[in-house]
Amino acid sequence: MTLVIGNLDFYVGCPMTANIIDGKTLANALQSEIAQEVKIIVEKGIQPPGLAVILVGDDPASQIYVRNKKAACAKVGFYAQEFLLPAITTEEDLKKLIFSLNQNPKINGILLQLPLPKGMNEKNMLELISPEKDVDCFHPVNVGNMFLGRPRFLPCTPAGIMEMLKHEKIDLKGKKAVVIGRSNIVGKPLAMLLLSAHATVTICHSRTVNLPGITRDADIIVVAIGQAGFLTGDMVSPGQIIIDVGQNKLGEKLVGDVDFAAVARKVAAITPVPGGVGPMTITMLLKNAWQAARLARKTVASR
Repeated sequence: MTLVIGNLDFYVGCPMTANIIDGKTLANALQSEIAQEVKIIVEKGIQPPGLAVILVGDDPASQIYVRNKKAACAKVGFYAQEFLLPAITTEEDLKKLIFSLNQNPKINGILLQLPLPKGMNEKNMLELISPEKDVDCFHPVNVGNMFLGRPRFLPCTPAGIMEMLKHEKIDLKGKKAVVIGRSNIVGKPLAMLLLSAHATVTICHSRTVNLPGITRDADIIVVAIGQAGFLTGDMVSPGQIIIDVGQNKLGEKLVGDVDFAAVARKVAAITPVPGGVGPMTITMLLKNAWQAARLARKTVASR
């Protein structure tokens, strides 16, 4: 039995002490702001930002992600172009498509949906995307600029997490932040953004010794490990802030990397799954595409 509060479901019989950090509501508010800005430039006769989404193959999860991104573009008034390619597509054909989109002035952002079919070199394909249109922030040039503190774009999920912490008025200066997971997409860039906000950052992973001891001593814990219910109630302490990046399917149910019912009894604040980090990731993608369009207009104006 569940009790519905707003857009979130809580299990009756599981007393909650944590504040729920509602990413869905925040994402809707930020998308409304972007939509208003797009409306203003369109009324001035300026073309809206354009996003190209490339999907190679028929991975079901990827198809859902692509549909969600296309719907988000429509919601804010972006021009969206979808390229659905068969799994037998060659790297050469994909390369030609990316190069053509790099040259297309209507396209400000190029999103290559991962994973690619087996046999395709994801690293090489991602590096073909122009850094000016790399709205996922995967290109080495953009990653390097971020680590140097002069970003063109920020990686979408880490940027969404930072936006949520900012909205909750959480002062990161001097806080102990533990990031569980060291991927190039979430763990590593998020650690850098937290460090830039003056947090003291520890990155943990599968070979970390005494992980519960480390997590119990943290102020903020971010879990991005891809394992359902990984962070359990005995690994947390009162007053902590928990950010759950995980999205795992258990039957028909989507759950995070945190044992939500057990952890939410003890901590100060927690993000739910769904309705937490996920909506913010897509919103930051839109923000990056908007930024790419602004930079492109400035480049054209300066010529």
